[in-house]
Amino acid sequence: MNDALLDADEHVLSTLDKDGTRRWLYPRVSLGRFWHARRIVGYLLIALFVALPHIRINGRPAILLNITGREFTLFGLTFLPTDTLLLALFMVSLFLTIFLLTAILGRVWCGWACPQTVYLEFVYRPIERLMMLTKGRGGVPGKNISGWRYVVLYAIYLVLSMLLAHTFLAYFVGVEKLSQWIRLSPFEHPGPFLVMLVTTVMMMFDFSFFREQLCLIACPYGRFQSVLLDRSSLIVAYDRTRGEPRGKINKSLPIVNQTQGDCVDCGLCVRTCPTGIDIREGLQMECIHCTQCMDACDAVMDKVKRPKGLIRYSSQNEMDGESQRFLRPRVVIYPTLILILVSLLTYNIVTRKSFDVTLMRNLGSPFIVTESGEVENSMRVKLVNRLDETDQFLINVLSPESVHIDRTQPIVLESGATETVGVLVTIPKNEFTYGQLTADLEIVSQSGDRRVVQCKLLGP
Repeated sequence: MNDALLDADEHVLSTLDKDGTRRWLYPRVSLGRFWHARRIVGYLLIALFVALPHIRINGRPAILLNITGREFTLFGLTFLPTDTLLLALFMVSLFLTIFLLTAILGRVWCGWACPQTVYLEFVYRPIERLMMLTKGRGGVPGKNISGWRYVVLYAIYLVLSMLLAHTFLAYFVGVEKLSQWIRLSPFEHPGPFLVMLVTTVMMMFDFSFFREQLCLIACPYGRFQSVLLDRSSLIVAYDRTRGEPRGKINKSLPIVNQTQGDCVDCGLCVRTCPTGIDIREGLQMECIHCTQCMDACDAVMDKVKRPKGLIRYSSQNEMDGESQRFLRPRVVIYPTLILILVSLLTYNIVTRKSFDVTLMRNLGSPFIVTESGEVENSMRVKLVNRLDETDQFLINVLSPESVHIDRTQPIVLESGATETVGVLVTIPKNEFTYGQLTADLEIVSQSGDRRVVQCKLLGP
């Protein structure tokens, strides 16, 4: 039975050996120009990630995704469940923007801005190298590491995971509510405490154990790159024409007489890769464009007196000697669609009212004929106050003049409140044509906004 199985040459995945065991990655640190640039960007992004829930725009958090309350605040604008069109336009515009950036810049998000990469490479792994005595160079830790170092390492991981979990939750519950949870005893709010506990455990599991496997196994973005990239997209590429055949440099011969390529087969590009791949094997799903192999290779090229750029930012067309095209169908179509969608989104945001109204028919009989010969239709009006302050609403009949309603008192709604009120519409019996009549109802707010809704009335 075992003879029928095929053995892998080395490892099945970059994090999985051929015998099925986990291949732990301890990437070396290559301190080049890209590393320093990424570190600056990374720390700025960490500061931004932490600060965003605390920043207030128009009196509201910059970002608050209140899923339970079905309210989403993005940079001062609040979207409610009734804003289906706005949310759809925003989400489609966001996805198309990601498609456009990927088509032009490749997976630059993964290597430069993704929170998973930023926190792992510039927070967790530096602490691990400090405790494992590999600070500044990385690589596999020694075998004689004291046990107390592991205890301290995971204690620090736990504290960091708690802080990160609370920052993450601030995006969904708000800073004010989160600060209340922190000050209260867990027995006073077991539900929220359980949420914080589970989030902390997930952060701890991710950054101390799962790590790069989130990018390789769980995240779908890498698998989408086959359709998001084209042959002119920016990629991290190894120049095979210049680098092959690999081999050590013969120092006794001048450069013009060397038969091997520029690649000295040192393997440093593999040992420094945070996902454990060999970039010399070509474009791979696991590559996150972190540029560590580029920094490592440039340092080696300096030592052997060869030009930098054996591994560099390039494209498949450039590597194959074909012409590089910036203008291509997807680079034209994506911006055009984004412009249209953003224009529609902006128009709808600018023209939307301070309140929403929905007119519904009550359950039961569609109409009632009174003893006086008038027809009554029972309706429901659902009002949503979108303002940050209390507002009042009046319901009037615009046309026809023969239609009357029983609600003349103003409806008062607190900020963000929703209320459904009953309205009894009375119509003379002779006003109906084939049992139907269309009336226009006007809802006016104290803030000055006005909406007109059509009401389909039924009669004998």
